[in-house]
Amino acid sequence: MADNSGLTDQERAELEELRAERAARQQAEKDAAERAELERLRAQRAESEAERAAVARDAEARERGRKLMQPDEDDLRMPLGQKIVILAIVGVAVVWLAVTILG
Repeated sequence: MADNSGLTDQERAELEELRAERAARQQAEKDAAERAELERLRAQRAESEAERAAVARDAEARERGRKLMQPDEDDLRMPLGQKIVILAIVGVAVVWLAVTILG
């Protein structure tokens, strides 16, 4: 640092004021950078949590569909989903037959 012995009191005060302003600017820049990083990390965390929730939702839907359409390993009864599909096909066939005969 330069020797301050050649400065007047007014010049020293101005120098200290300028140094304080520079330090405040640097601190404000540092704070802004930290805020930006915090927001970026929050967004990243929210994105990963949303992705994790979507994966869990998909897995739950697949499991629900599997239970609806596939029998259990130890249960040989027909699952409800298969019963509904067969009933719908029989219903369509009956309506088609009725329209053909009465039509």
